[in-house]
Amino acid sequence: MMLKTTQNALTYDFSYTSLPDTFYSRVPPAPVAAPSMVLYNDSLAAQLGLPDGWGAKETTLSYLAGNEMPSGAQPLAMAYSGHQFGGWSPILGDGRAQLIGEIKTPDGAFDLQLKGSGPTLYARRGDGRATLGSVIREYIISEAMAGLDIPTTRSLAVIATGETVARGAALPGGVLARTAHSHIRVGTFQFAAAHIGPEGTKALADYLIERNFPKIDVGDPDKYLALLTEAITRQANLVAKWMCVGFIHGVMNTDNMSITGETIDFGPCAFMDGFHPQKTFSSIDHQGRYAWSNQPAMAVWNLSRLAESLLPLLVDDEDKALKLAQEELDKFPAQFKAAYYKDMASKFGLSRPDEDFTAEALNIMAEQNIDFTLFFRRLTQVANGDANTEFLTLFDSEKTGADWLGLWQKTAVPSAKSITKMNAVNPIYIARNHRVEAAIRAAEDKGDYAPFKHLAKLLITPFTQQKGQDHMEAPPAEHEIVRETFCGT
Repeated sequence: MMLKTTQNALTYDFSYTSLPDTFYSRVPPAPVAAPSMVLYNDSLAAQLGLPDGWGAKETTLSYLAGNEMPSGAQPLAMAYSGHQFGGWSPILGDGRAQLIGEIKTPDGAFDLQLKGSGPTLYARRGDGRATLGSVIREYIISEAMAGLDIPTTRSLAVIATGETVARGAALPGGVLARTAHSHIRVGTFQFAAAHIGPEGTKALADYLIERNFPKIDVGDPDKYLALLTEAITRQANLVAKWMCVGFIHGVMNTDNMSITGETIDFGPCAFMDGFHPQKTFSSIDHQGRYAWSNQPAMAVWNLSRLAESLLPLLVDDEDKALKLAQEELDKFPAQFKAAYYKDMASKFGLSRPDEDFTAEALNIMAEQNIDFTLFFRRLTQVANGDANTEFLTLFDSEKTGADWLGLWQKTAVPSAKSITKMNAVNPIYIARNHRVEAAIRAAEDKGDYAPFKHLAKLLITPFTQQKGQDHMEAPPAEHEIVRETFCGT
């Protein structure tokens, strides 16, 4: 099947090709047999300035499935390297994704990428396709993150391909249309440093600063150090936000860390049910490298790899460059702690951050295996004046719960301001693992997209109580617990 080119209402730019062609390979999407639109994100489309009704057009379906390209499109796969679970992989790259273009908006340019749209030069013997289940998983969780006001890549559409892919069994295939402020990763800088050299790293950094970091003066001689500083700050804030909603990324490899501070690549990720700081979900994270509590340390480890790539751009003297980079990296712990404990204070209704109180509360939650989200949801209800009955049922014994609640009431002294904050930061609904899996099973096994669409709609406003949706707050029953998640291939 030949890829067609057509006129389209979408207006976009394509600046990535201004970089040396070593950074990418030109490759068109591989057309699919019988595409159908499963879900189009009207809200995101409006934010991107796409025309009303654009998602309902046949040309749009063909475009987002990869069967046609608007005139002037220059689809490409981005090259990058990366440390995967600590092991160096010199050549990675988009093995099953193509960058299609950049949508111009008043808030800047947004990449538009298709995932599962066919093999590229970097496919590493893969088929370049994605299962419909993995595409649905990314849509749900990325949009859940957006609803929680956590920086993230976004999902514009889920397309069923009408084809099957082999993943042990024959599963229905899918394509995800994904947007991001940028798809440049720590691994992209590692690729530049390893395969091109300082001139390639400089070209990449200059491009990124001009396109995505407008507050950095392009004429500033210290702009590359400023880029590192900004990347560190954004990651500290991002990881703090993850942890305050019980989110575990699951695969924080350097090729899965965005320089712009967006959550990217939703493979073996999950929101915790029962709390434990060493909780993991990834089926391949046998050592707990990317457990919930390890995420700040892993972020610093990744940022150190970014700093190594940038060293030649900082100053000519290597020792001085190392010193400058280390000074910035050493700021991460304080930045993370400030962001994390500030947000935790809001979750508990505290007037100011309290490390000891937070640690003590989390210890009790871990000992009691209390559901992370439901704990804060029920506490917020108590703060709003509801009876404490439901909150106390979270504990093994009513006395244990009552003792802790008494301590909280003395420490927090909830005010109208603190209660408002609690309502704004403690979600009622999250993308619970068993709900995500149920949506995937219904779609893959029965062609039933209703559970997926229902969950996706609910997660748009996770802090707002929806009538008749009490069951969507509930943690899984024993037989519904999801203990492992898998990479979304």
